[in-house]
Amino acid sequence: MTFTQLKYVLSVAEYQNFTVAAEHSFVTQPTLSMQIQKLEDELNVQIFNRSKKPIELTDVGKKIVEQAKVVVDESNRILDIVHQQKGFIGGEFKLGIIPTIMPTLLPMFLNNFTKKYPKVKLIVEELTTEEIIRKLTDGHIDAAIAATPLENEAIKEKPLYYEPFVGLIPHNHRLFKNKFIEVNELEMEDILLLEDGHCFKDNILNLCRAHKIDNKKGFQLQSGSFDTLIKLSKEGLGMTLLPYLHTLDLNDSDKQFLREFKSPPPAREVSLIYHKSQLKMQLIEALKKTIDGVVLGAISFSDVKIISPLQKK
Repeated sequence: MTFTQLKYVLSVAEYQNFTVAAEHSFVTQPTLSMQIQKLEDELNVQIFNRSKKPIELTDVGKKIVEQAKVVVDESNRILDIVHQQKGFIGGEFKLGIIPTIMPTLLPMFLNNFTKKYPKVKLIVEELTTEEIIRKLTDGHIDAAIAATPLENEAIKEKPLYYEPFVGLIPHNHRLFKNKFIEVNELEMEDILLLEDGHCFKDNILNLCRAHKIDNKKGFQLQSGSFDTLIKLSKEGLGMTLLPYLHTLDLNDSDKQFLREFKSPPPAREVSLIYHKSQLKMQLIEALKKTIDGVVLGAISFSDVKIISPLQKK
């Protein structure tokens, strides 16, 4: 039994296809198949049911895959221990960031991080929270930045900052003349929301459900970006809610439409998250330290009410 064989098994288990698994493992399909067959012969069990399309794990195969993940993680930890002992901060580091955080936070810390840690090859990928959890679990990314809490036992969270929600309200809206807004003044039917798949949409839905604001008419409009929501709102099609950092880049003309919530404002918790296996901790700590240094001056809210990003019914 070898680590290579276990890695091939994990790849086939993930992609449910020998050819695709071989491509992602950078070997030929016959080589990968032969190594897995050798492992099955050695263990005298069948790991995969090859008659199924897509390929499925057998019952014993499922148990083998779970243990293989542990073994491969622990083997990776050896190199991690050596790097920590030497104080080395470098190598490849894959980071996922959710779409509603990427455009505002990434420009704030990217240059600082790459200059401070030139030996790190930072690979950043925009992912939904669901994709992040799956990729962290499968070991395809090392860490991520997302709205929390996620209430996932396999994921550890290090809060970075608390970001209040801010209303953007057009001239023709009933709340435009208010200096501040309150949650119980919101009406779901005239709030423009992001499309499904964005956890910020779930933040807003949870905010309104917590105050028993019913959506009897349904949503008028949903969009894939804040920029589109802002344009639609300015056209008088409804109000919208934005994360605080997104409002900093608005021009002075657009800022006249912004209205803050009365204290304590509803907010989202933004955290650096990683798998409980805690690989590459020296890189994770370096990233957190860099982000802490740049966000401190831009966002320092503490008296807020955290709204969950998890879908609730």
